[in-house]
Amino acid sequence: MSAVDRDAVTDTVIETRGLTKRFRGGQLAVDSLDLGVPAGSVFGFLGPNGSGKTTTIRMLMGLIAPTSGTATLLGHPVPRAARSVLPQVGALIEGPALYGFLSGRDNLIRYDSADPAADPHTRRARVAAALDRVGLTAAGGKKAKAYSLGMKQRLGLASALLQPRRLLVLDEPTNGLDPQGMREIRSLVRELAADGTTVFLSSHLLDEIEQVCTHAAVMARGRLVVQGPVAELAAGARGRLVVTTPDPARAARVLKEHGVTDLAVAQERVTGELPPGEIEPADLNAALVRADVRVRSFGVERASLEDAFVALTGEGFDVTG
Repeated sequence: MSAVDRDAVTDTVIETRGLTKRFRGGQLAVDSLDLGVPAGSVFGFLGPNGSGKTTTIRMLMGLIAPTSGTATLLGHPVPRAARSVLPQVGALIEGPALYGFLSGRDNLIRYDSADPAADPHTRRARVAAALDRVGLTAAGGKKAKAYSLGMKQRLGLASALLQPRRLLVLDEPTNGLDPQGMREIRSLVRELAADGTTVFLSSHLLDEIEQVCTHAAVMARGRLVVQGPVAELAAGARGRLVVTTPDPARAARVLKEHGVTDLAVAQERVTGELPPGEIEPADLNAALVRADVRVRSFGVERASLEDAFVALTGEGFDVTG
């Protein structure tokens, strides 16, 4: 089997083993990272400020060398084989670098001209297709310096889509976009994944990750906390107890007596964190009934990825990095 054939059947498009980056002065930015990104996945990379996400991405793209450990993209070691593997990878990292005096279309033409593998005979058609895919056809003739932040993000994404890519690496791809633009980019990411492109994206928007990603990894203080399918990560966090009752004060008192914490009362709705241990939600419901609390509804809300993130890192969800 040829090297190309082996790459075609690999089931992991990004893999790191003990990947470590220590900067001058001793700052440990990434500490022994073991990461695996399945082929065909939309993989979310999460972590609070300073957690090592951007440093990891820069090592994966061959922009900086690791202190120790290994990383492979599409089965090839980086940074050693970066020149041969990166033409198969589209990337938008730390915002697009644009020539403000050129139009959006001419920026893409210049990007494409710098690619030795790009066919000049199909260049304009591919540029037009990339502009259309990110919704910038009407603004293609406008100078990039007049673009809004969201339009610049779109143009940067278009530059990553000029050629078919097996892997797309996106750093905060919806930064600066309005809600409609965010929905469009999420839809585009899903389309790319459906076409067979693996998408690796970092984001501080947990709702975005939960909506579009199939897998995710959580970083904290330079170390990998957890990785896996998004549904499993969310399932690992306990959901909140929700009780609807015309007797909210009495319900809150009973639940507190039975170990429920972080209680919140809003009109006839009482919520709280289930206590650890053997107590079952059904037992709590029975305790409410015995205390003459009129229960209109009782249940446990499904935990969100935000719940899992906070439980794993102790950090708030609105994080950047």
